[in-house]
Amino acid sequence: MIDFSKYATVRERIYAQEELFLSAYAKKSGESQGRSREEKLCDFRTPFQRDRDRIIYSNSFKRLKNKTQVFFAPEGDHYVTRLTHTFDVAQIARSIARSLALNEDLAEAIALGHDLGHTPFGHVGERVLDKLAPCKFKHNEQSLRVVDVIEKNGKGLNLTVEVRDGILQHKSSGKPMTLEGVAVSLADRIAYINHDIEDAMRAGILKAEDLPKDAVETLGSITKERINTAITDIYENSKGKNEVRMSSEVEKATAKLRAFMFERVYELANKSIQDRAERLLTRLFEYFMKNLDALPAPYDKLLDSYPADRVVCDYVSGMTDKYAISVFERLFIPTTFSLAEVGI
Repeated sequence: MIDFSKYATVRERIYAQEELFLSAYAKKSGESQGRSREEKLCDFRTPFQRDRDRIIYSNSFKRLKNKTQVFFAPEGDHYVTRLTHTFDVAQIARSIARSLALNEDLAEAIALGHDLGHTPFGHVGERVLDKLAPCKFKHNEQSLRVVDVIEKNGKGLNLTVEVRDGILQHKSSGKPMTLEGVAVSLADRIAYINHDIEDAMRAGILKAEDLPKDAVETLGSITKERINTAITDIYENSKGKNEVRMSSEVEKATAKLRAFMFERVYELANKSIQDRAERLLTRLFEYFMKNLDALPAPYDKLLDSYPADRVVCDYVSGMTDKYAISVFERLFIPTTFSLAEVGI
C-alpha cells in the first residue's frame, strides 16, 4: 500500500513510483533536462504529463481532424485522418513503452505532437511547400516549430527537451535521444502502414490477396495480427536492453510492406490530388508572399523575427484541407454579386 504521507505532492509520488517500476533505461520524469523557459513544477503532474496536456489543448492538435492522411475528402466516415493516425501512434507507442517498462507519459506526449506540423493534403502538401520555399519544408521540423514558436500566439508551448527531441527525430532517419522516442518512431511506421492498408481496401484500391505473401506470412493477414506481431517482436528483441528494435525478419517484412504501399497506394493517392493541390498551395504561397499584410495573427508578428517565406510556410502548412480551399475560393473565385454588399 502506498504511504501518501511520505510525499508532499502527487508529482513526487509518481517520481518515486517510476524509480521503483520503470526500466533502468527509461527516461524518468524527474530526470528531464527541463524546458527552455524555466517554470514552476506542477504538484499533480510530471513534466511529461504537462506536455501531453499542452499538446492536446493546442489549436494545431485540434486542426489535425481535418487534415488528410492519405485519401483526400473520401466518401465515408471511417477513413483515417491525421488526428486518428496520431491516436493510433500514441496507442502503439504506449503499448511498446508499457511492455518494456519505459515512460508511457513521455512516449504518449511525443506521439501526440509528432505530426502537428503536417500540411493540408498530406505529403503532397509537404512536397509542394518544400519545392516553393527557399527555407525548405519538412513536416517533422515544422512540428517542432509549431510547439516552439507558433502556438500560444507566438509564445510556443515550452515543452521539455525530451518531447521536443522525440517530435523532431520521429522519422525513420532520425536518432531520438530517448528509448521512448525510438518507440514512437517505430509506432509511427506500424500505424500508418496498417491503417493505410485498411483505407486502401475500403477504397477498393487493394484486396487482401494483393499484399506481398512473404510479408503477410511473417506479420499476419489482418491489421490486429500485424500490429500484435510487431509489438511482440519489439518486446522480445528489446527487453532488458538499452535499445528498442525489431528483429531483422520483422523489420524486412515491414519494409517490404511499406515499399509495396508506396508503389501501389501512396503514389496513386497522391496523383489523384497532386495537380490540384499543387496549384492551390502554389497560388496561396505566392499570394501571401506578395501580400504579407494579409497574414493573420500571430503570423504577422513572426515577420519581425523570421524570413517571410518561413512565416508564409507557417501559415499555409497550418491550414486544414477545408480551410485552404475556403481561403483559395475567397481570394481567387468570383462570388455572386449582391446589392446588399454595396449598401443598396
